Amino acid sequence: MAQIRTWQARLAATNAPGAVILIRLYVGSVFFFEGIQKFLYPNALGSGRFDKAGIPAPGFFAPLDGVFEIACGLLILAGLLTRLAAIPMVVNMLGALLITKLPILWGDAPLFDGEAGWWDFAHESRTDLAQLCGSLFLLMVGAGTYSADARLSRATASAEAPVPRG
Repeated sequence: MAQIRTWQARLAATNAPGAVILIRLYVGSVFFFEGIQKFLYPNALGSGRFDKAGIPAPGFFAPLDGVFEIACGLLILAGLLTRLAAIPMVVNMLGALLITKLPILWGDAPLFDGEAGWWDFAHESRTDLAQLCGSLFLLMVGAGTYSADARLSRATASAEAPVPRG
């Protein structure tokens, strides 16, 4: 039981400043809204896009990706289990970059017909790179002072603090 508490405490621990809330608001809201749009516009942003990109079983993976983006986006926004929520989003962004954006470099990207080379890649991958960097940042520093993780961390620390005897 003590090991579980220690693991949870390490997961929620953060010494990051309150300004991290700005990164959480950006990263969390982009994931949250993109996840919703996979369901609102399935042909353009959900299973249709996954199919066009050549991702197998698009009817399964697009909704799964949407659910992860919504859930992890909300967790990041709340600053709850932020490091844990950042992990699948790092994987998500690496996948998006490797599958949909990297082929732009050699002009073979099904989603970006007619685009090829470094400058087209840099343009089309800017949001994915920003989301990847933001997710990696949150994974490293945690949710910051103004978060549910910080509250949990403070509560755990005060509960485990030795009671002075006098």
